[in-house]
This record gives sequence, structure tokens and C-alpha cells, in this order.
Amino acid sequence: MFPRRRLTHILLAAGAISAPLPAFAGGFYLQEQSPIEIGRALSGGAAAGDDPSTIYFNPAAMTQLQGIQISAGGSALMASAHQTNRGSYRSIPGSTVRVPIGGNDGGQPFESVIPIPSFYTSAQVSDRLWVGFGVNAPFGLKLEYDDGFFGRYDSLYTDLKTYNIQPSAAYKLTDNLSIGGGVDVQYVKATLTNALPQLSPLATTDGFASLKGDDWSVGWNAGLFYTTGDTNFGVHYRSGVSHKLQGTQLVSGLVGPIAAGNGEFDASAPLNLPDIVTVSMMHKLTPNLRAMLTGKWYNWSRFKGIAVTSATGTTNKELDYKDSYSVSVGGEYDVSPALTLRAGTMFDRSPTNPQHLTTRVPDGDRVWLTGGATFNISPAAALNLSYAHTFVEKANIIRPDSYFPSPATVTATTLAQTSGNADQVAASMTLRF
Repeated sequence: MFPRRRLTHILLAAGAISAPLPAFAGGFYLQEQSPIEIGRALSGGAAAGDDPSTIYFNPAAMTQLQGIQISAGGSALMASAHQTNRGSYRSIPGSTVRVPIGGNDGGQPFESVIPIPSFYTSAQVSDRLWVGFGVNAPFGLKLEYDDGFFGRYDSLYTDLKTYNIQPSAAYKLTDNLSIGGGVDVQYVKATLTNALPQLSPLATTDGFASLKGDDWSVGWNAGLFYTTGDTNFGVHYRSGVSHKLQGTQLVSGLVGPIAAGNGEFDASAPLNLPDIVTVSMMHKLTPNLRAMLTGKWYNWSRFKGIAVTSATGTTNKELDYKDSYSVSVGGEYDVSPALTLRAGTMFDRSPTNPQHLTTRVPDGDRVWLTGGATFNISPAAALNLSYAHTFVEKANIIRPDSYFPSPATVTATTLAQTSGNADQVAASMTLRF
């Protein structure tokens, strides 16, 4: 009896483990890496070179920063999302009957304020050499749906955090051309949960699955910067970072024949984050007015799916992300030596595949409208303030997820329309020595 029970236990647990995999699906790249850049919709990108945050966007542009400079700040992201049930349903093992999945709309899944910190410092070592250091959070997502959410078999809770540490250097090859690069030491931590259906739709309680894991990994980045004096050009490449999260999978609350699937298991899952290519231009239209243009390409197609490996074996979930891009345009005007105003707009294409959308990452194409200002308190200190509103396109979710091996297989299909938008305010202090 023990070997048979052990085999059943393994198969049921493997079915439960496959359920949360869509957690990593979606556009969870955080553009908000610089409060000053938010004010011009990231249009300065690899060409602006006017703040230590260029360490992230193009370290080669550090050669435009004199002496020692420090920029510390962050963004407060206030996102909202709404899910509408479009007729979600589940199956019954051995039957063709579809049973509606009831429940509430999940409420407001995002926290009221999501902080995104950043810190950068640059130092001019000589008339040719600069070094820099940056700390930020380039990928992340946190949301939690109310108990009884109609999409609970797709997702309930998601908390994905990354922290990126980037030592960098830049070298001025000529008075016009600079090169730069850095190493990205990155930590990721994730917690994902969802409900599990019982075999009978008449059951009064659901099962529960959670996956927790973390990892350290390393990437790199490099760029070129060229200036004519009135026009700056920048190009930057950031490598993808490949993580292998190590952690635990917990399954609980299953009853009846599938109760053998309850338990806690060691588990691992890869997370392949995209390469990013940035091309930027900034041009002085007048001594006080500057126009900026940036295009970015994201190699999300390397993120085809996730394989979770545990004592129960390996399960695969296809996600089939698409390469995406963003285009931003912005401008700045120096009202006086003490005040600079800026504004911009950006179109940000979602990498998600319509065939694999999920309530865990309610995402769509986005349009940004932004504005900001820099107050030069003194030659040694400046305060940067920015605001951005993001319009997110509505999307229809068709998300079938199958649980448990045959003949106990239950398929829960989440049919939803997702809508939302986001606001953010950002501030940083730049100090020059």
C-alpha cells in the first residue's frame, strides 16, 4: 500500500504545483528607476547624462557629471485594477458538465502605495575615468485579492521583489565619445498563492497552494555615449539575468481521494529576465530648451515558460512571452538657473501573450503622461519632483488551468475582463561635491 499511496501523493502534488506557474507571467518590469526620468517619461534614457541615475540607463554618460554626485530618492506607485467575471467555470472529473465559478470581484488587489527606491552615486577619478554605484528595484509586483475571488484558482496573492546592485565605470575615449559598463548583482524573492478546486463543486472549502523561493544571480550592462555639444546620442545594452529560485511548495486543504496531495516539498523554478536595449537622443533646440527621444527593446521572448522541479518531478507551464518595446518623447525648459520644468509621454507595449493572460499580472499596453521639475537649491543641491499617470488598456483573460492527474483532473477556466490605471509621484535629492 505504501508505494501506491506514495505514487498518488507525488502525482497529486505535481498537479497542484503546476497551478501557480502563471504567477511570473506579465509585464512586471518597473520603469521607475529615476525620479528625474519619470518627469520626462524616460525620454532622457541613455543620452541625458545629467543625473547620477544615468548609471542605470547608460553608465557611459557618467562622463558628463563633474566631481562626486549622489542621487537618492524613490517613487510611490498607486495602481488600481478591476476584474469582471465573464462566466468563469470549472469541470467535474468524468463529466462534460461546466459548473460556474462564483465569487466576488477580488476588490482592489494592489496596496494603496507601492514604494520603489533608488540610489546612485558617481565619482570623477580623473579627466578620463569615472566610477559609479547604483541600487534599485528593476522588477516587481505585489497584489492580493479578497477571499472568495472568482479568479482564486488562477491567483490570490503575488509578491515578487528584485534588488539590483550595480557597480559601474566609464571612460572618456575622446572629448566626444565615452564608453561605460557595469555588473548587475541581483536578488529576487517571490511568494505566490492560489486556491485549488476540490473534486466536487459542492465542497464548501477550497484547497490552497503556495510557492516561495529566492535567488541571487549576476548580469552585466554596457553602453556608448557621444556628444556634439548640442546633441547627445546614447546606446545601452543590459543583459538578461537568469535566476533559479529555490524554496518550498505547500499544498493544503484538499479532501477526499486527493487529500494525499497535501504536504510541503522543496522546489525550484527558473526565472529568465529579459535583455534590454536602449537607444536615445537629446538635442538642444535653444540654450534653455531640450528635446529628448528614447526607444527600448525588451527581449521577453526568452521567457517561454517556467519549469518547477521538486521531489514529485518536473512540471512545465508555457507562457510564450513576446518581445516588446517602448517609445518615449519628452522635453525640458530651464525657466531660470534655479528652476527646470519637464514633461513627456511614452507608449509601453505589454509583453504578455493574449493566449496566456492571468489575473496574477493584470497587464495591457500602457500610455504614460508625465511632468516634473528640478529646483536647484544651490550649486551643490537639487530637488527633483515628478508625477506620472499611466493608462492601461483593458484586456480579456481566458485562463484554463488543469489540476490533478487523470482521472481526477479538474480544469478551472477563468474568464475575466481586467482594467486599471496607475499614478505615481517621485522625488529625489541630488548632491554635488
